[in-house]
Amino acid sequence: MTQYSIEKEVIALSSGGEYEREPIPQSKLKGWKSFIGMYAGEHAAGTEFVIGPLFLTTGVSAFDLIIGLLIGNLLAVLSWRFLTAEIAVKNRLTLYFQLEKICGRKLVTGYNLANGILFCFLAGSMITVSATAVGIPFNMPMPKLTDTMPNGMTWIVIVLLIGAVISIIAARGYDTVTKAANWMSPFIVLAFLACGIVALNQLGVGSFSDFWNIWGEGSEPFTGQTKFTFWHVVIWSWFANGAMHIGMSDLTVFRFAKEAKAGWATAAGVYVGHYMAWIAAALMYAVYLQSPEAQVLLSNGDAPSVAPGPMAYNAIGVFGIIAVVLAGWTTANPTIYRAGLAFQAIFPKLSTAKVTVIAGAIATIAGLFPAFAMKLLDFVAIYGFVLAPFGAVIVFEHFFSEKAGIILNYAEVANLSFNKSVFWAWAISFGLFYFISIQFNVFLSFVTLPAWLLCGVLFLVFSKYFQKKRLR
Repeated sequence: MTQYSIEKEVIALSSGGEYEREPIPQSKLKGWKSFIGMYAGEHAAGTEFVIGPLFLTTGVSAFDLIIGLLIGNLLAVLSWRFLTAEIAVKNRLTLYFQLEKICGRKLVTGYNLANGILFCFLAGSMITVSATAVGIPFNMPMPKLTDTMPNGMTWIVIVLLIGAVISIIAARGYDTVTKAANWMSPFIVLAFLACGIVALNQLGVGSFSDFWNIWGEGSEPFTGQTKFTFWHVVIWSWFANGAMHIGMSDLTVFRFAKEAKAGWATAAGVYVGHYMAWIAAALMYAVYLQSPEAQVLLSNGDAPSVAPGPMAYNAIGVFGIIAVVLAGWTTANPTIYRAGLAFQAIFPKLSTAKVTVIAGAIATIAGLFPAFAMKLLDFVAIYGFVLAPFGAVIVFEHFFSEKAGIILNYAEVANLSFNKSVFWAWAISFGLFYFISIQFNVFLSFVTLPAWLLCGVLFLVFSKYFQKKRLR
């Protein structure tokens, strides 16, 4: 099954398709090979052009980056395989329907609102990425790493035009978007590979030791950036898609799988996109850092810009510009569409087209502010930290409900619209570990797993208490 056809069915489910609240027919189930193309395409996208360079701004060493990414991505694959896919093939429910059964419709509405807004911000950062490529022919000043506000009228006009085009296309429906993305994905992957190879040549790399010495023992982080160690790289790359695996968002995808081993297909995505592509993009940035412009900025104590367009153009010319535009476009389009679906769950009377345009407008406004792209490492950490604990509720109920003596799908059984056990479990775990992160300056990704575990445990404890109290 192609990426296009899987995505088409998944979106049909998310938007109220024929299988959203009933078992999928046996004829619709797919083998693990069907998911390889989808994940390879999804994870070699516009975000990769930014994340790779941002690792360099944190002063990582060669060992931290290369081995840290290797281990962190492995942990992500294991999470998909043994948590997400395992639960998906047993229950065969979409994330939203599963949460509705456990949490109640009103609480799921809050989840959808948070999910939709975060999707819009992510799409906005991809509009920013595309704008750095479109602006090259116009000699547009590129946003600096520390920029938060628009840097000129040219930037504003280009972002607004890109956002309008993406929003209109997304509002016309998902079929054209996913079909185009399916054709573009191989080109984008090849562009990353080509950029990495050219960058190695530009850096004068002739051996593995030369390659290793690009990062060497690491350096001090750029102005305003957090210093990344080995554990920063491991934990951040593990939870970069935390909302999808331990957060259970990909239940909607893997409910199509014949067997849980389909979860191994995610390796095709993370080791192409989150390993090869990140390192390739980092190499392009390493070339830029040797340029006179970057050297002047560094000597003045300023942080050089992280602009994917000029970096890719420097590596492979016009094809680099096209690759960056397409990568940003193929990421922003489905993200805006999914944000629209999340909003539609809150405002069901609005058409899909209308809520998608609203989501596109929010994403475009976000795209005007370079901070969403320049602080993408921080934003992705926040995204996983906020949403992943909801997945803990599903995981802990699935594996421990019998031992804990709680009723499965309690909101559905008790006809609750708002399950207090879920809300307080999430609110306490979120509040406690966010406070720890802020108060003691702890990297947010470091507290994502503790927050996830605490949320799951508290859910079992509160469920036991409230269910027993209700049955008295």
